[in-house]
Amino acid sequence: MPIENERKLVLRDPEGRLEQALAAACPPWTRRAIRQAYLDAPGLRIRRFETPDAVEHIFSFKRPIGAEMVEIETAVSEVDFQRLWTLRRETLEKVRFHLAAGDCGWDVDFFKVEGRTYFALAEVEMPAGRDDPPETPAILSPHVILLVPRGDERFASKKLADPDYATRQMQAVLGTG
Repeated sequence: MPIENERKLVLRDPEGRLEQALAAACPPWTRRAIRQAYLDAPGLRIRRFETPDAVEHIFSFKRPIGAEMVEIETAVSEVDFQRLWTLRRETLEKVRFHLAAGDCGWDVDFFKVEGRTYFALAEVEMPAGRDDPPETPAILSPHVILLVPRGDERFASKKLADPDYATRQMQAVLGTG
């Protein structure tokens, strides 16, 4: 069973410099546009990934079981994606940059509303059992303002889908709210 083992880092990029730098760093970074919705049952979501070369639709089940997070993903057709979209609750759009780094993978998400970034978050996916994240890539380091503690749900994508909520969380992290 696939076990998710990740750490999140809140990023600060008010002028969009990090997003521009990552776009210029492709490759080795890759870029995908994501349209995502959470369905009307706990742990279910659908995502549409778009690159210049392809579009992919994914159905996901993601739930904690004991102390672990189980995440199972499977491809679905565009027709099935559209059908499931009618059951959506929270929705979001983001641009994701990915970097494979040894046995880990870095994802940097720029949450968007009407094309404007309102929140930036990095995640490092690590092998099961690993506790400490690897060194943050140099391109990200100047933008990291918080290593999110394990189990802290304030920065779940489902919650960050609400731009007002995301803004309040950023203000809390910066001590300005």
